[in-house]
Amino acid sequence: MIYITGDTHGNFERIKIFCKKMGTTKEDILIILGDAGINFRGGERDKAKKEYLEKIPVTLFCIHGNHERRPYNIKTYKEKPWHGGTVYAEEEYPSLLFAKDGEIFDLNGKKTIVMGGAYSIDKMSRLMFGGGWWPDEQPSEEIKRYVEQQLDGVNWKVDVVLTHTTPRKYEPTEVFLKGVDQDDVDKSTEDWLDSIEDRLDYKKWYAGHYHTEKEIDKLQIMFENFDMFYGENNV
Repeated sequence: MIYITGDTHGNFERIKIFCKKMGTTKEDILIILGDAGINFRGGERDKAKKEYLEKIPVTLFCIHGNHERRPYNIKTYKEKPWHGGTVYAEEEYPSLLFAKDGEIFDLNGKKTIVMGGAYSIDKMSRLMFGGGWWPDEQPSEEIKRYVEQQLDGVNWKVDVVLTHTTPRKYEPTEVFLKGVDQDDVDKSTEDWLDSIEDRLDYKKWYAGHYHTEKEIDKLQIMFENFDMFYGENNV
């Protein structure tokens, strides 16, 4: 089975409870739509999280968010093929997988493209108080070109889209923090996703990032809720 949920930010208690409830095994997949928080602090803190997660009976498939390091910048991660695409994984933690942006995966017969990353509105506070922040949190121009080349290869037609943030047209503005001036927020990723969405023939789009749960048109924003992956009944 394939399940899906929103941001976890390093807190996996609800994942453990969900997996126990559903009786999952390592053959099952749980998609986390970015900000998993597995590669955030570095060192022993991240190692402890990974050891905890490796004991949970499920395979995690994580999209890149904006509160975590990119795996290819961590020397212990290697690329490996998985479900028709490429993921990053560490030999010691084989069931903790991180999607490579732009890869198209075959998930239960559904052609699924991944496009991670977003801008951090808390960038300055994280820098001031020693929290992790990384300048490559948003997709680079190279990543964007790769995504578009991949879509060219499938004639801009997929079944499912997995992103961290949403196309700009679908931003849930009702949950924006009142103290944040949106004019100061870099919306380049959302604008780019808008241009992708305008051209793309797809059936379902999942996103996280906004810490809310909402459905509009074919897009579903997830947070602490769980769902079956597209094509199955709801959990």
